[in-house]
Amino acid sequence: MSDELVTPHKGSPHPSGFRAARVAFAHPSERYFATLLDLYEVTWQYEPFEFPLAWDEAGRPTKAFRPDFYLPEHSMLVELTVADQRLVTRKNAKVRRMRELYPELRLAIVYQRDLATLLERHGLEGLLTTAA
Repeated sequence: MSDELVTPHKGSPHPSGFRAARVAFAHPSERYFATLLDLYEVTWQYEPFEFPLAWDEAGRPTKAFRPDFYLPEHSMLVELTVADQRLVTRKNAKVRRMRELYPELRLAIVYQRDLATLLERHGLEGLLTTAA
């Protein structure tokens, strides 16, 4: 994926006209979130950065974290967490480590209930249950 900034197509109220409709996301929830960002004309990048979290003796990264979105106008990273609790616990540990190593970065976590609330506000509440 290029580092090109992503913005919605003006004058196209249908989600198929948004950039989110043409990006290959790892999970459907990421597409739903990107579509909401497009709807509100929030510029975003999908997984543009990877942050090392652990290194071996030679200084090579052995563990890393790649947040789902970067919102350049807000200088904020966003990570969606809609997986089962076992995976959420592991991801939360990575988020804690990232915050320890990179305290200057703004990182927002969007949990499944948060995304469900956002989708519900737009009449799309059934999407998450069909995407999981």
